Amino acid sequence: MYFTEEHELFRKSLQEFLQKEVVPHIDKWEKTGTIERFIWEKFGEMGYFGLNYPEEYGGLDLDIFYTVIFLEELQKINSGGFAAAMWAHAYLAMTHLNKEGDHRIKEKYLAPSITGEKIGCLCITEPFGGSDVAGMKSTAIKKGDKYIINGSKTFITNGVYSDYLVVAAKTNPELGNKGMSIFVLDRDMKGISATKLDKLGWRASDTAEIAFTDVEVPAENLMGEEGQGFPYIMQHFALERLIMGINSHARAEYALKYALEYMADRTAFGKTIDKFQALRHKAADIASEVEMCKEFNYSIAKRLNEGEYVVKEASMSKLMSTKIADQAIYDCLQFLGGYGYMEDYPLARMLRDSRLGPIGGGTSEILREIIAKMIIDKKEYKPAAK
Repeated sequence: MYFTEEHELFRKSLQEFLQKEVVPHIDKWEKTGTIERFIWEKFGEMGYFGLNYPEEYGGLDLDIFYTVIFLEELQKINSGGFAAAMWAHAYLAMTHLNKEGDHRIKEKYLAPSITGEKIGCLCITEPFGGSDVAGMKSTAIKKGDKYIINGSKTFITNGVYSDYLVVAAKTNPELGNKGMSIFVLDRDMKGISATKLDKLGWRASDTAEIAFTDVEVPAENLMGEEGQGFPYIMQHFALERLIMGINSHARAEYALKYALEYMADRTAFGKTIDKFQALRHKAADIASEVEMCKEFNYSIAKRLNEGEYVVKEASMSKLMSTKIADQAIYDCLQFLGGYGYMEDYPLARMLRDSRLGPIGGGTSEILREIIAKMIIDKKEYKPAAK
């Protein structure tokens, strides 16, 4: 219903690429917290960063299910950090370039992002803002033909090693969320500094707190219309939340597959442990919940691909998929007993990496309130005006 033969051929070639080019380096990147530049260029050469972007800028302009496959397979090499670095570049930073950037910006930033020559990050979250995007404190005050940006951002994936930054700041602070705009900044602009953060999981990715001190940004680096930043951000949150939902069902599926293989080999009391009813029934529950998430996520992806505004459904996807994945991976670790707690086995890292799911991209608490507003208060979230 969702995947064609061409999709499956793409999945197989991506699996082979990841096993050959990425997996041998993962443990090193997890230890160093630095993903080497060569792999970005290899992803670019294979076209993986251009799956859903226009051919005019080097993309492939494919349907969303190629993106679904890309996200799912990245979760199956057991490095949430590596996966995050790739999709934060391809679907957070690059989405804004594509949707709000003019031709010049797309030529300068989107085209080399597709080839992997440039790496991007998206800077929205602030140290004291968290999920409160409207409460943003960073400012971009216009002076002549430039904007002067001051403020700080935190928890920014690719925030240390990226070449450019897509930054949200208030051009008219007195207007609240109606005074927010989006800019693209070069890393080497004077006044930008980044501090690497030490995290529980996603160890391979560089996550930063970034400070902007009197950064002079050419007015032509404003993306879209001044004052439209908030609706732009809200519009793209649907994609980000669906991405995190898809990531969740994929990693839970991978965890269960690994646990079942382990249980088929591990013996206790004269039989393999997959014959014990308590474990069998728990596995049945996990498989059922993950399958429900997956089917729901595929249906949302299809609707998004057809141009529907799926902010409610994407919020539900992230809320439930991240919750179910966390519990599934917790239970799969338990299936392994003491070995689940050992770093030589994949579940310890998966448990750490998965924990970010209910936090990043809008906490579960915030998502519940957004969903409540839609189903109880009848609030309607609308796409940005074109």
